[in-house]
Amino acid sequence: MARYTESVCRLCRREGCKLFLKGDRCYSGKCAINKRPTPPGQHGQGRRGKVSEYGMQLREKQKVRRAYGMMEGQFRRYFDMAEKMKGVTGENMLQLLERRLDNVAYRMGFGESRPQVRQLVTHGHFLVNGRKVDIPSYLVKAGDVVTVREKSRSQELFKKIRENGASKPSPKWVEVNFETLEGKVVALPTREDIDLSIEEHLIVEFYSK
Repeated sequence: MARYTESVCRLCRREGCKLFLKGDRCYSGKCAINKRPTPPGQHGQGRRGKVSEYGMQLREKQKVRRAYGMMEGQFRRYFDMAEKMKGVTGENMLQLLERRLDNVAYRMGFGESRPQVRQLVTHGHFLVNGRKVDIPSYLVKAGDVVTVREKSRSQELFKKIRENGASKPSPKWVEVNFETLEGKVVALPTREDIDLSIEEHLIVEFYSK
């Protein structure tokens, strides 16, 4: 599977908003969006023409896909799953994305960014209900408990988290004990719990053509 290896700050500049892919740097004055708000490339500072309806739908889809760190095929599968669920397709899709293990661990404060936590999950640093899970796309359920493995707690990152807690507050649908490096999913996330500015109806329209 192809993997993006260039600067992730270019992705934020391309989408014209912060995707929070660099952790604390995104909240500082060093953020690329603050320094260079124009799209990357030699024509980035040029005058933009009117964006078509398709263009707006595409950009919204790309923004969400890049924020959660997925390739196109995987992202499309989440849409297909959401379409088969009861309720509003766009909201169902966002809930599925939020339920990914890498995102849940990120929301709990067990890493500075989704890309960092995704790597930690892949390397087997987390347990779900006492069992090691190294699949970032694993979908957690209400009541699941996510814990940092005992042998991983000596790492500098987890020592810092244990001593200082998360740098950002956790959402209301999770409860976290930083002393034990354990978090619980107390409820499924709702549309109001998603802090990224998303117009999911544009994504639904993009895939429904």
